[in-house]
Amino acid sequence: MSDPTTQLGSQLVSQKGLRPTPEWLTAFLSTQRPTTPLQSLVQTAHFRFLASDITTSLSRDGCLPTDVANPHFKERNLEREIVVQVLAVEDISKSRWEQIEAIEAIERGEGTRGREIIRVVATEDGGGTQDGVQKVGGVHKLLLQDAVGTMVHGLELKPVEGVGLGMSIGCKMTLRDVGVARGMVLLEPNSVAIMGGKIEGMHKAWKEGRKAELRKGIEEQKR
Repeated sequence: MSDPTTQLGSQLVSQKGLRPTPEWLTAFLSTQRPTTPLQSLVQTAHFRFLASDITTSLSRDGCLPTDVANPHFKERNLEREIVVQVLAVEDISKSRWEQIEAIEAIERGEGTRGREIIRVVATEDGGGTQDGVQKVGGVHKLLLQDAVGTMVHGLELKPVEGVGLGMSIGCKMTLRDVGVARGMVLLEPNSVAIMGGKIEGMHKAWKEGRKAELRKGIEEQKR
């Protein structure tokens, strides 16, 4: 019988398509009871992985080319599956002020339904109803990072479910047979799978820094 680290690693590959490092798996297992069923370990490990920084948790056998952001390559295709995490998101179809409003709408507890912002209104039974607030369709540009720290921007060519100003920093995505043009990864529904996740510290720092950056740009425009 294989050891617990190998067993868990194999299940994460087969069930979730993830290859955490042996070191990350060993550290994770050290926090779990030895009698925990394997399937429960898989689910908990997956949850913990989504909250981790993939530069320390993910094996490096499926990464972006080191020159992926080179603008001199007119067009190419990345056929292998590559897991990346989101470091920044921008709606390039919106003005700076509209982006601030969208970020603050999310902070007020409004979420998204498809391409529309919705507000969840509490009801007496503890549930909620959803009221449409405003459309959030636009073209999004993401800053992506792989397990070795290589960074590249991704441009949303077609609306991708889960991509938008409301997504969390540290969100994990799988790129499959994705195109790259002039140093930009081209994001389409058939080439992107959103896994989710959030790195709390990175998300908070980005959100605060992004609003300050947008406000600074607005003030500079007034001069």
